[in-house]
Amino acid sequence: MIEVGVDSFAAANPSGGLGETSGRDSLEELLERIEYADKVGLDVFGVGEHHRKEFLDSANVVILSAAAARTKRIRLTSAVTVLSAADPVRVFQNFATLDLISKGRAEMVVGRGSFGEAFPLFGFGFEDYDELFSEKIELLLSIRENETVNWSGKFRPSLINQSIYPRPIQDPLPIWLGVGGTPSSFVRAGVLGLPLMIAIIGGETGRFRPLVDLYKEAGERAGHSPEKLKVGVHSLGYVAETSEQAVEEYYPGYAEVFTRIGKERGWPPVTRDRFDAQNGPDGAFLIGDPEEVAAKILRHSEALGGISRFTFQMVNAGLSHEKLLHSIDLIGTRVAPLIR
Repeated sequence: MIEVGVDSFAAANPSGGLGETSGRDSLEELLERIEYADKVGLDVFGVGEHHRKEFLDSANVVILSAAAARTKRIRLTSAVTVLSAADPVRVFQNFATLDLISKGRAEMVVGRGSFGEAFPLFGFGFEDYDELFSEKIELLLSIRENETVNWSGKFRPSLINQSIYPRPIQDPLPIWLGVGGTPSSFVRAGVLGLPLMIAIIGGETGRFRPLVDLYKEAGERAGHSPEKLKVGVHSLGYVAETSEQAVEEYYPGYAEVFTRIGKERGWPPVTRDRFDAQNGPDGAFLIGDPEEVAAKILRHSEALGGISRFTFQMVNAGLSHEKLLHSIDLIGTRVAPLIR
């Protein structure tokens, strides 16, 4: 069974990229989309964490808690929690509270973050990028496993016989490790026995197979059962009635956003030819009609040796709220049933 869901970065002006949409309206629309995803039977909805003007998800647990009060079945997760720049005690407390509010539907995906703004904002050095994460994931897992914690590290004051509350309904509270393409991150997830969420936003999905194999080998060597070593994929995707419609609606906003990000990161400008190649049979994008997208998810799963979850990231394309709702409807009523 492959779980199917949607991830959002809570864009501040998602309505077609024209003019400004108020933060109040943008968040209300996002909550409506999460509520609708629950209604049409999607398995999971994730909200990212950013500390930039164009996003409204710096306090993603607050958004997820509001969504918990408006949904009944869908699992609610971060996508991701920037653990390197956070306090693991507060992260655990926040998600344990979300688990109580949602009656056992909370999860988190933790990662190091793809943007660097959170580090100086919370008093950390970006040069400690990996060391911070290593220490904090160790503490987070210790808190998950033990009500009373004894722990010491480099970046946070020690905890001596400290009891941490509240405790969640789920035991253990699900924690996924979000990764890009760094082999050491895959190995770390395997050694820790954590399910893996791979962000694949370019290239060919099959190129990640050696890294997935590395993850599973590391997990098995550490003594973890294959059932614990789950693999999820997060990719850019959008579904419309026809493939032509999906591409024509998605491409303009995608080109605008990724050209802007590319200027920050030194990427080449977006071109339609490059986009079409990414949306080809082996490319990472899942943009098309329901049948095409369902078939491509299954091909991705086969290429990676089997996946447990697939989540669509589609809000960054500047699509209107109405188009996003319709895409969620198609994913829930046509794509997910074909996969299942």
